[in-house]
Amino acid sequence: MAKRSKRRQARGGRRGNGQETVLPDVSTLADVPGWGDLAPTPLQDEAFAAWRGASEDPDGLEEGCVCRLDRGFPAVLTASGPVRAEHAVRIAKEADALKPAVGDWVALRRPAGHDMAVIEEVLPRKSEVARWRGGSRGERQVLAANVDVVLCAQAEGRRGISLDRAARAATVTADCGAAWAVVLTKADCAPSPETLAADVAALRAMFGPGTPVVVCASLLEDGGEPEQDAGLEALRAAVEGAGGSWGVGAVRALVPEGRTGMVLGESGVGKSTLLNALLGHEALETGAVRERDGAGRHTTVTRRMVRLPGAGVIIDCPGLRSLPLVGHERGLAKVFPEVAVEAGSCRFRDCTHGSEPGCAVVGAASRGAFTAEALDAWRSLAAEMRESAGTLDPDVRL
Repeated sequence: MAKRSKRRQARGGRRGNGQETVLPDVSTLADVPGWGDLAPTPLQDEAFAAWRGASEDPDGLEEGCVCRLDRGFPAVLTASGPVRAEHAVRIAKEADALKPAVGDWVALRRPAGHDMAVIEEVLPRKSEVARWRGGSRGERQVLAANVDVVLCAQAEGRRGISLDRAARAATVTADCGAAWAVVLTKADCAPSPETLAADVAALRAMFGPGTPVVVCASLLEDGGEPEQDAGLEALRAAVEGAGGSWGVGAVRALVPEGRTGMVLGESGVGKSTLLNALLGHEALETGAVRERDGAGRHTTVTRRMVRLPGAGVIIDCPGLRSLPLVGHERGLAKVFPEVAVEAGSCRFRDCTHGSEPGCAVVGAASRGAFTAEALDAWRSLAAEMRESAGTLDPDVRL
């Protein structure tokens, strides 16, 4: 059997179910960032230099950034353009080896006679947005790497937004070393401007003024700006009156040039519609949602980077059906630092911050040290972590 037939080809290969996997030609990829849009950190450059110095063939090594994953197959942006790549045997076989995620900087080479480059090493990450799959700490899925800011997306609707979901997404993000902002989509689906203003006010009360809250409508013109009708103007006034920001331009400002963002949200919240507006053209497929519960189906099946005109780079990922909080105690403490400080002073280490005597959290709340929204979110998410994890981080008291 020829060497070439033993690996999946850039044009396709066989998966475990016998079906053909067709990968897009990297020369046809649209909206891919340019080499100048991305830059490794000094630590990553040093790690690449060290890997190159230890290599028996240093001249064949290149530094690149994973800009796309198609069903697990990376496309890597290099100084000479994107190239399809596969994992070195060590990365593919060793359980503890870092597997490349979108946003990762890597060391790769292009062996003679091969149609794919080979990723030999994943360089140190400055951040990684990850979640724990299942009820244990043993299954960790990295969604994206080297992200500067995560846009936690939720859709407006008849039932309003979920503060729990917003706090959950922020907790995962904070634990992974990135900043976060909340983006509310489909503002025109809110029952009234007053409802929308109340949602914005509740988010700001829960997170504090340091967390940006941006609201967008689903009715967009070609340039990505909301239609100027009386209804949307009323929504905009309500949002800004509650301390939020309005429009696609405000979202774009969250990811300026030189920065990398990521949109995190459930299926059906309008991530693809939002990204199409940010790009200024229809680049991503959008789908409908169920009327009864607002749930959507996956229209994004590829993780990829896209360059935003006049702004930075953003990573588009498939929607998440769930975001379990297992192993994110430090993230919760970062999102609600005032509550975390008080929790460490409670009389009982297993305090649930309800009716226990000597609860420092309840005492601080009665003095107005933090809002009811922040306390409710902390209690809910901390209780979930206690129930879902066999062991908690010993340095963080929930």
